[in-house]
Amino acid sequence: MITKRIIPCLDVKNGRVVKGINFENLGDVDSPVKLAEYYSKFGADELVFYDITASAEGRELFTDILCETARKVFIPLTVGGGINTVADFDRVLKCGADKVSVNSGAIRNPSLIGEAAKLYGDQCVVISADVKRVDGVFRVFAKGGRENTDLEAIEWIKRCVGNGAGEVVLNSIDTDGVKKGFDLEMLDAVCNAVSVPVIASGGAGCINDFITLFKTLPKVDAGLAASIFHFGEVKINDLKKKMAENGIPARITENNYAESR
Repeated sequence: MITKRIIPCLDVKNGRVVKGINFENLGDVDSPVKLAEYYSKFGADELVFYDITASAEGRELFTDILCETARKVFIPLTVGGGINTVADFDRVLKCGADKVSVNSGAIRNPSLIGEAAKLYGDQCVVISADVKRVDGVFRVFAKGGRENTDLEAIEWIKRCVGNGAGEVVLNSIDTDGVKKGFDLEMLDAVCNAVSVPVIASGGAGCINDFITLFKTLPKVDAGLAASIFHFGEVKINDLKKKMAENGIPARITENNYAESR
């Protein structure tokens, strides 16, 4: 069976990792370079780096801190924030990213995904969808969850995958930072709509939330979380051991057993 991936997320603002609730009230956590090195060493399968204010501020992603972070990472690195053109893809990849995540840029220019996929391959292009329920409908939000696009989320994600996105990160704004579990309803709808890997993001509060995720929705390929890893509430080695005990395939290395933070 294909192993389920565990992916810490670095939400970066002004060169620091931050975390909030429902995309608001962001608090300082740590240095992205320090956290990236730690996660790369102690069992993370991949790492996500988001410059979370780049789109809202209408600027390019900060490449200096990205380059420094990428030098510390020896696992696949996905980078997003302020990705608006193929040139942005090229710049971020040259900084050390393995995959590029796009959200607001694709909403402004839907052809961006297809252009990037032709140049770099589907496996390099990740559609990151920030989704919230509005009057019972899944709606896509842009600019770090600040702007309702009125796009229906499932159709939008299907369109992006059809254009060449090789992976979907589904960020549920409703459950983000709440720590009461992943948004299973929303994830199920996406998994049934596309055939590419789907990464669940938003809501993890404990180990059992990951167990419930993978047991309930075996089509989900990975679980992404931030604060529970950053603050040591869940250690990746403990999570992967529990996954294995529950028959959920996980990549376990020697460093999974040596984690101490």
